[in-house]
Amino acid sequence: MLAILPPGRRAIFGQLLRFLVSGGIVTALGVGVYAVVALDLRWHPQLGNLLAYVTAVATGYLLHSRWSFRDHGGERSGGTLARFITVSLISLGLNSFWVWLLTEPFRLSPAWPIVPMLFVTPLVTFTLNRQWVFR
Repeated sequence: MLAILPPGRRAIFGQLLRFLVSGGIVTALGVGVYAVVALDLRWHPQLGNLLAYVTAVATGYLLHSRWSFRDHGGERSGGTLARFITVSLISLGLNSFWVWLLTEPFRLSPAWPIVPMLFVTPLVTFTLNRQWVFR
């Protein structure tokens, strides 16, 4: 099936598949930390989000730079790391927004932010990582 795709599309598809696997690991790790802190320990959901971010970003750069986008862009540098951290902070901001929006104004359970954390934020970070970080 991949053979019918033009080489450029094949490369994007490969990156997307690798991103889904490594991003899935990073996202699951982050959501797991969030769930333990916010749901099990019943600490403030934003603290859970912050601890999830710290945990996920610690593994994300390594996985994405060495595997997800290994064949995309040039040499990895301090600039690459700075852009990655910027995208990670955008991810933190998005997830903080989901936590705030769904637990404060909508007064939903702290479990609800997990939905956009799993489906919206990863799409944004894939696009930013591909187009800007690992260009």
